[in-house]
Amino acid sequence: MTQEPSLAGKRIVVTRTREQASELAARLAALGAEVIELPVLRISKEIDKQALADVMLEFGSYDWLVFTSANGVRYFFEEFFRIFDDVRALGLIRLACVGDGTAKRIAELHLRIECQPPTATAEALADALIDTGSLDNSKILAVTGNLNRDVLVTKLEAAAAIVDTLQVYKPEKMDLSTSPAATQLHEKGADAILFASSSSVESYADHLAAMPLAQGIARPLNGSIGPQTSAMLRKRRMPVDFEAATPGFEPMVAALVQRLGRS
Repeated sequence: MTQEPSLAGKRIVVTRTREQASELAARLAALGAEVIELPVLRISKEIDKQALADVMLEFGSYDWLVFTSANGVRYFFEEFFRIFDDVRALGLIRLACVGDGTAKRIAELHLRIECQPPTATAEALADALIDTGSLDNSKILAVTGNLNRDVLVTKLEAAAAIVDTLQVYKPEKMDLSTSPAATQLHEKGADAILFASSSSVESYADHLAAMPLAQGIARPLNGSIGPQTSAMLRKRRMPVDFEAATPGFEPMVAALVQRLGRS
């Protein structure tokens, strides 16, 4: 007798765009879940032209190029290849990043990552860079979005590094008042909702305050990708029902299956 998929009959909400979370949605569907795609943030390129020009003029002086998200990789290299026609223009700069999704984007460009901590947090990335022993007076370019926390820069500067930041994208809260997926969630509910960033928690919490679940609908369990996201859930007075053992989509799915699924 064929065993039923571990998430069969479960309704799971994914709070990222299809482009950002296609692998997550596919993984959940393969486990039998009904996936509700409810992107709560819109990611768009936003780069100050003067800041970009300043960075590119002195690009050869940087020792490290640091990425904290796949979006940062995408939008930075769109501009890089608009300006330079050869990846060798990167020169001897070393690459660092957090998160498997970010690393995958870099690997697609056939570039080598020299520093990626096992824990996908800004603090862990800063500590990993510091542990290389190469930061004293090193020059670092950190590619960010406008909601990135400054903990990475603060810790690196405390280790005597010279850090420049380049914002290449911005997340914006989406209006969910006319979203069919939001209506479906509020009227029919779900078993769990997955959060992959603290900014997605903030956006969803604001939406929920304006449009609470219908009477009689049970609250979905809140799933977190890691400590930073969990901290924001608690800050917004939302319970953390399960959390990935290590930040990443696969560990988050594993935590979901353990909490909801059948072995």
